[in-house]
Amino acid sequence: MTKLGFQLYSARNYQPFSGIFKKLAAAGYSEVEGYGALYDDLDQAGLKRLASDLEAIGLTMPTGHFSLAMLENEPDRVLEITSGLKMDSVFCPYLMAEDRPASADGWRDFGARLEKAGAPVRDAGLVFGWHNHDFEFAALEDGSVPMQHLLEGGPSLSWEADIAWIIRGGADPFKWIEACKDRISAVHVKDIAPPEENEDEDGWADVGHGTVKWKELMAALKPLDIRHFIVEHDNPNDIDRLIERSYTSFQSF
Repeated sequence: MTKLGFQLYSARNYQPFSGIFKKLAAAGYSEVEGYGALYDDLDQAGLKRLASDLEAIGLTMPTGHFSLAMLENEPDRVLEITSGLKMDSVFCPYLMAEDRPASADGWRDFGARLEKAGAPVRDAGLVFGWHNHDFEFAALEDGSVPMQHLLEGGPSLSWEADIAWIIRGGADPFKWIEACKDRISAVHVKDIAPPEENEDEDGWADVGHGTVKWKELMAALKPLDIRHFIVEHDNPNDIDRLIERSYTSFQSF
């Protein structure tokens, strides 16, 4: 059975996380994925408490999101966190709109910047890569897309492929899976509601209850060397429903 994780950003509005951990473990999840606000400001004692809380309930945190600023300016702090929580993979998750390049060369340079920022992480024996949204698939003036150039600029970068964001970006996830099958080490499992539905949830849906062809996608993804599958929903209005229905659906894929 393929292990399933849960991106804790999905539960940021449903505190405390101690209660979320219990819900996830009870539903059958074995992993969680961290994000900056969860651990950036924790001291060593805080990291130990978080690791202990997870272990006590049968969860691990093998993956985490870290900002580009922290990766570039505080690499030792990144490694302190990854070590304290026993992570095996680090992903840079986002680039603000005003910072996004407008050309192929710019995106290649950004890929090289990520390559350099991730060097301490890779040197420590961890996977390092990029987590996409939709903007990486918006065509540039020459018709190419940023994701292509980002990966070219960072030849050692892994990719945490957020499939639903690929679709929202107007791209074909099957083509990208095939083209980058050796680069994908983690996958965000999320779903898109039918048009004009779930508008109070920004148009997202529980996994298996939207329009994303997850059964076919998993058939393409399972043969690859993917370490982590991670449920995410950017703005759920019912965390219990999301946790339970998404896990149940995933088991049928």
